[in-house]
Formats: sequence, structure tokens, C-alpha cells
Amino acid sequence: MFHLRTCAAKLRPLTASQTVKTFSQNRPAAARTFQQIRCYSAPVAAEPFLSGTSSNYVEEMYCAWLENPKSVHKSWDIFFRNTNAGAPPGTAYQSPLPLSRGSLAAVAHAQSLVEAQPNVDKLVEDHLAVQSLIRAYQIRGHHVAQLDPLGILDADLDSSVPADIISSTDKLDLAVFKERLRMLTVGGFYGLDESDLDKVFHLPTTTFIGGQESALPLREIIRRLEMAYCQHIGVEFMFINDLEQCQWIRQKFETPGIMQFTNEEKRTLLARLVRSTRFEEFLQRKWSSEKRFGLEGCEVLIPALKTIIDKSSENGVDYVIMGMPHRGRLNVLANVIRKELEQIFCQFDSKLEAADEVMSILLHGDAAFAGQGIVYETFHLSDLPSYTTHGTVHVVVNNQIGFTTDPRMARSSPYPTDVARVVNAPIFHVNSDDPEAVMYVCKVAAEWRSTFHKDVVVDLVCYRRNGHNEMDEPMFTQPLMYKQIRKQKPVLQKYAELLVSQGVVNQPEYEEEISKYDKICEEAFARSKDEKILHIKHWLDSPWPGFFTLDGQPRSMSCPSTGLTEDILTHIGNVASSVPVENFTIHGGLSRILKTRGEMVKNRTVDWALAEYMAFGSLLKEGIHIRLSGQDVERGTFSHRHHVLHDQNVDKRTCIPMNHLWPNQAPYTVCNSSLSEYGVLGFELGFAMASPNALVLWEAQFGDFHNTAQCIIDQFICPGQAKWVRQNGIVLLLPHGMEGMGPEHSSARPERFLQMCNDDPDVLPDLKEANFDINQLYDCNWVVVNCSTPGNFFHVLRRQILLPFRKPLIIFTPKSLLRHPEARSSFDEMLPGTHFQRVIPEDGPAAQNPENVKRLLFCTGKVYYDLTRERKARDMVGQVAITRIEQLSPFPFDLLLKEVQKYPNAELAWCQEEHKNQGYYDYVKPRLRTTISRAKPVWYAGRDPAAAPATGNKKTHLTELQRLLDTAFDLDVFKNFS
Repeated sequence: MFHLRTCAAKLRPLTASQTVKTFSQNRPAAARTFQQIRCYSAPVAAEPFLSGTSSNYVEEMYCAWLENPKSVHKSWDIFFRNTNAGAPPGTAYQSPLPLSRGSLAAVAHAQSLVEAQPNVDKLVEDHLAVQSLIRAYQIRGHHVAQLDPLGILDADLDSSVPADIISSTDKLDLAVFKERLRMLTVGGFYGLDESDLDKVFHLPTTTFIGGQESALPLREIIRRLEMAYCQHIGVEFMFINDLEQCQWIRQKFETPGIMQFTNEEKRTLLARLVRSTRFEEFLQRKWSSEKRFGLEGCEVLIPALKTIIDKSSENGVDYVIMGMPHRGRLNVLANVIRKELEQIFCQFDSKLEAADEVMSILLHGDAAFAGQGIVYETFHLSDLPSYTTHGTVHVVVNNQIGFTTDPRMARSSPYPTDVARVVNAPIFHVNSDDPEAVMYVCKVAAEWRSTFHKDVVVDLVCYRRNGHNEMDEPMFTQPLMYKQIRKQKPVLQKYAELLVSQGVVNQPEYEEEISKYDKICEEAFARSKDEKILHIKHWLDSPWPGFFTLDGQPRSMSCPSTGLTEDILTHIGNVASSVPVENFTIHGGLSRILKTRGEMVKNRTVDWALAEYMAFGSLLKEGIHIRLSGQDVERGTFSHRHHVLHDQNVDKRTCIPMNHLWPNQAPYTVCNSSLSEYGVLGFELGFAMASPNALVLWEAQFGDFHNTAQCIIDQFICPGQAKWVRQNGIVLLLPHGMEGMGPEHSSARPERFLQMCNDDPDVLPDLKEANFDINQLYDCNWVVVNCSTPGNFFHVLRRQILLPFRKPLIIFTPKSLLRHPEARSSFDEMLPGTHFQRVIPEDGPAAQNPENVKRLLFCTGKVYYDLTRERKARDMVGQVAITRIEQLSPFPFDLLLKEVQKYPNAELAWCQEEHKNQGYYDYVKPRLRTTISRAKPVWYAGRDPAAAPATGNKKTHLTELQRLLDTAFDLDVFKNFS
């Protein structure tokens, strides 16, 4: 290696000052690599210490010596001076006496004594061993840190001390330490001797334990490493592949005396611990038989969160969005969010999901952090361009148990937080019974997020004083742990005693702080008895400004026309069929697609993709930010959308025509997501919750992909307003349809969404109510539609934003209809004055002579085109009427009643391509029966019940399709059932 051989070869005689000058003139300012500036005068191949790791260390020492000869150990100073004077590298070291400082006259004498001098190999090996030791503590010191407040379990589930850590005096008694030192030194791992403990070693640039000192005795090096890495804080960071970030963390934890707090800071910490602890004790006294999932055992969480927020606020954060699990939620509400105590006390069983610069803080349980796949999914979103939060602070309340499951049975990794390593997030483990250590770690975490805008994890290793809830008996399953917990002194008492002993506070001051907060709780409790009404505003952390009245109601109960002028439609269509960037080469196949779009615009028609384009483009003109995400949404799963164009000749050069529509338009964000449904849908849900003035859409690659995001749908989207008191306008686009392609990716499972609708199938609403359709939408928990025309799809997307309130929208989107020649809409269906059609009635010959109609078929979505084709083939256009239900929920009782009354002689049948136990039948039938006051039966034409969504055999698929068509158009088929 050039740089090593250069520094180790016999060097041209230079004085130290000349050497420094030459070196500084020939190397870049930021580089530590030695430049090739010397002339060789002796071979170096025979030098045994000039290879492998040794070369790096010799270079490190030489560079330090060049900058300041006093910065290295005296032995290195002599060695480099002799080498500079002409001595061979392997024999350059001698004791300082024969060679006077700066004198070159003694070189000949030195060379005559070389055989009597110590071998430099030992010197290099010892210094390298110390470097390895320092690195071992940095990598593995956390394994021996004292993290468990109970002193029972090892946080990493391993009681052994890593082989390259010399000592941890808290874990090893003195006799064991000496034996360990002997085994690891003499002929052992490091090759050091016990006598080396008092030898001074130069510190490498990759450690800050020296403070202002550049060299320390080995004994002191070990002590300082122990203080930095083996006490109440365990730092995991050496897996991070960024030198600047590693150095930043080393400095924060290794610098001597860096973890200092003023007396004022200590008193603030004590006051926060008082609030956290006494709040839980107050709830226990007043509601001793209620489950509240208290924070006892991790009371330090409250000052920890306050510290993160305080430090982040200093660094410019304006808003904090917090994701909260069940444990400790009431305490966080009271003492972090500062929700009025009387509101908490009068609404005791309620829950909260709280989801300028905005920062996110996510709280986790240890078992959930390791066990829930959503954690891994969201970590992988953390640095993606369209999903990043610019750094989330994750706080793990690690009470070392999951309900009753021991950590050793709950995970395979050493720590519950190991999943965070996949994104190079530093992990700070801390003993929660050391409040000052917790505060310091939280400050560093907030600074990390502010500095690097990356995720960071704070692992609060604590315990759970009660069972999983206050009514649970933990001794059934964890007897030894809970025997220790019963004896454990609370952290507030421990810290108060410490501060009293330090003279920071006295006992009367401490007791006064307690009585002051107890009085606050008692007074709030008394006021809570007068609270009779639950106000929505009390549960909204950031109400949408200007969206509701002061009472939380919509400002109107009407929706304007969702149509557009012809000029706007034409303009959007022309941009959608062009490339608005010069010198941009697109794929030949895409050229044909854009040309077809242009022809449709000239003919005043739209297909599915163009209808979507026009809905989006028009909303952008009105200042509505649109965000579409999901797997492969930029092009579209079925290669129909093409919202992002790729230059065929320039890598990564793209164009989004939608962002070139209007001069002052809102932004359009379309982003291919990671292969995640749960995590991505959860992200989009939060995005939609942030503002009502954004249209946020998540598209499943196929409709059944939503099944791995079912938790988000069941827990947050479906009951969002009823359970969480939050409106949300998220849109789910779920491709659906039986196309003969097998059971996978056929069904979006509409039956699941319809089953969760909150309307009563047996109650006919007041059809004469003003704005009946809008009131229905306001009362429902979500809207479920299956459009059969591009025009209606266009209208429902625009209606989603133009409504005076927000509801989730579930759209079963087509696959084959994307290119179906009959699935086209005219501009006339999209002009001013037009609206979304909840029901599309029959408009053919059957509607002209309704008395002659023998059967009225109701259907939704794609099957309509199969039915009309079969009806025409059978020449039954006057006998069978077909009515499409476009909006399934809320159910259009008013319009369907008109349809039934229009055909007095027709029998009623519901037709679907899905199996009878799936699809829409079980939802539609009772509501249709309620509509007609159960005057007629509602027959079924469709596939028989089945376990799978569709057959895997194409021939069977076609046979089933023909059978349902035969049933639909055989006017005698139901007579035997009458």
C-alpha cells in the first residue's frame, strides 16, 4: 500500500517542522489519507508490521505526529524521529536517552544499538489491541449495560458478556474480572498484559472519551468506555454506514461529563414525575375497578415525551403528531397534551388516536414493536420520497412482557427494537429508573431527528407494576418478576431521595409539589360531575379550520353540480394526450395510447382513464391537492393510466403531464408505493386526516390486496367518525371483476364492506326529507360505489371533495371495462348541471312501455354489459328492464322505489356475477324488500355459493356465466318457487 510504505520506508531526512509543512501543502483539507510525497531509499517488503490492520494504525499515528509531535506517545515520537533520520523502520525505536531531542548526530549510534532495542511489532500490536477494545465497547457495550430496573432480565435476553468486552464491574465481581482479564490478555484475544493497564495509549480519532486529552492509560480508557456504554444507557449505532452520523453519536455519549443537568432542570424533571405518578394514583383511588391501562412502572414516559417535544420545539418544530397505544394514554392526554382533566374524568372510557414543521412521535409496546409487521412496513417507508416524515421519534415502552408472554417466547432477536436496524436508525436503550439518563437520551433523540431528519428509537426499559390491566393477576404467569416488582421502590421516590441528598430540593418542597398536583386533580374531579355533554371539539386535537361550524356541523347540506364546462374538459383531454415537455422521447406503444386519447377528445368521449384524468385535473385547477398512491399506480396495474411518462433515452427523466395543466394549480402527487398494503394504507389514512382540502386515494393492485390492510379498514376507516370522532375523506380504489382468471385477484370482497355499513336494512327512511341524498351521506360511516360508466366515476371523484363533509369512499373499479368499447361516456354526461347518478335507470325500449316489462333486473358494475348483450341476443329488450345501482351504500331507497313503481307487472331479481354468499346480494335483498314494503319477492340470478371467490378453470367460469344469464332471462325460472 503506497501510503503505508511511504510512511514506513526510510524517509528523506527532514526536520519535524519541514515535514508538517510539506504534508499540509500536499493533502486535501478533509482527507486523512497520506499522499505520495516521499522518495524511497530502502526496501520495505521485509518489514513484518507493514501489512493488514497494522498499516492503518501506523498511518494514523504518523499523521497525528506530523500535525503535533506531542500528541502521540513518547515511543512513537522517538520512532518517527529515528525513521525520519534514516533508521530502518523495523529498528527505529529506542529509549529516549541515547537520542537527544532534535539531534540527528546520534543516528549512527542508534543504528549500532538496534539489536538491543524492543521490537516495534509489540508496540504496534498493543496500540491496535486498544483500538479494537474501544471499537468492541462501541459495538457491543450495550449488551452489558444495566438496563433492567428490576435487575432480573437482561434486555438483550443474554446473560453472557461478549468475549471482546474486558469487563463490566457491575456484572462481574472482582475475582471474575481478574480471571477474565488474565484469560483475555496474556496470549489471549488482545495480547495485552495486566501490567499494560497503566501504560498510556494514543486515542484514535473514532473516539471522544479523551475529551481534551489525546492519550490515556489503558485503565482509564476502560473506565471511560464503561461509563459511556455500560451503565444505564445502551447505545446501538455501529451498524450505521455513515461516518458523520457515527461520529455524532460517539461525541454525544463518549465525551466526559457531557450528561450534566442544572438544578433547575432536575427540579422540572421531578415536577413532571410527580404529575405522572400522582395522576395514576388518583385514577386508582377514584376508579379502582376500571381498566385504564395505567403507566405504573414507566412513569418516566411523561417527562420523556415532554423532553422530546421541548427539544424539538427549540429546533423549530411547530406541531407534533403522536401515535398512541393503549397503555398510558390517559396520562399522556393529561400531562403531555394537557387535555382538561375534567374532560378525561367525565369521559373515562373513551379512547384517543392522535395521529410550519410537523414532527411525528410514535409510541409502541415492546411486544408489538417486535411482533407487528406494520412496524417493519412503516420503517421501510421512512426514507421513500413520497412517504417520508423526515424522521420519526419512536418511543418503546418496554415493560418486558406482552400481556402474559415472556420476551423469550415473543421474539427471536436480542431486542424488540432490532427491526429499526434495517433503516440505520440509532437505538438508545435506557433504564427507566434513571430519569436523568432517560432525559438525556430523549434530548439526543430529538437532536438526531433535527440534525439528520431520520428515524430514531428510544427504548425505555421498564416494568409493569400491575397486570396487563388493573383487574389482571400477573402472578399467575410471572411470579418471580412480580415478587420483585412488589418490592420495587417507585421511580419518583428514588429520584426525590436522590435530589434531596444532593440538596437540589428539600423534603417540604417535594411534599408541597405533590399536594399542589393532588389539589388540581381533586378540583377537576369535582368540576367533572357537572359535565353532561360530550363535545366533539374536546376530542379534536387540530380541528380543520373553517370546515365546520362552531358546533362541529357542516356549513351546508347540499352539493353543487360536479359537471365541468366543455372548454375545461377539452383542455384537460388535450394535455392528457400530449407530452408537455420538449425533447422528451416516449415509448412507441405509449404514443399510440396518447393518440387514441386525442381522438376520444375530438369525439367528445372519455374512457375510464380519461375520466379519472379529467376529475383529477379539474380539482387541481380548484386548488385541491391530489395524492394517488399504491403499487404501480403511476402506470396503472392494467397499463391504462400512464400518469408518469419516462424518457426512453435518459435514465430517471420523467414527466407528469397532470402538473402542467394550469398556471397556479395545486400539486398532483402520484407515487408507486412499496409492496405494502397495511403500512401504506395507514400512511394515506393519516395524510387524508391532516386536511379536508386534499383528495387522497389508495389503489390496490388488485381488489383483494386490501385483505392485508384489513386492520386499517376495520379499526380506522370503517368506524373512523363513530370511534375516533374524526372525519376522513380517503378513497379506496379496488379493482374487481370475475374475468375467468382464477380465484386470486378476482374479488375485492364487496360483501365485507357492505356488511360493515351502519344503515338499518329493515327501516325505510323518510324519503321526503329535504336533501335526502346528502343527509344519507352524512349519516353513513362510508360510501360504497360500483360505477358502470366512466362519466359516473368522474362525478363520484369530484363529489368526494365538493361535499360539505368528509366520508371514506370505497370504489370497486373495473378491469375489462377499462378498454370495453361500450364503457364510454360522452362529454354531455359531464357538463355543468350534471351529477353523480346513484341509480342509472333503464332507458331503452322497456322504459317506453313499462307495463309490458315482465322482469326488472337490478345489478351493479360490469355484469350490466353481459346482461345487455344477452338481452339483445335473446330479443328481450322490451320484456326485461335493467337498472344499475351505482351507489350501494347508503342505499338509494328513494330512486329504487320509483323504479319498482314504474314497472308494476314485473317480477324483481337481483343479478350478480359473484357467488351467492359473496358480492352484494345479502346486502341488497333486505333493503329492496324494505323499499317495496315486502310486497314482492326479490329473486337471485347468479353463481351458487362457494368458498373461493372464483373458479380456477376457464371453461367452468364460462359455464357459470351462461347459467346466470339463463337464470336472468328465463321468465319461467322462478315460478316453481312462488
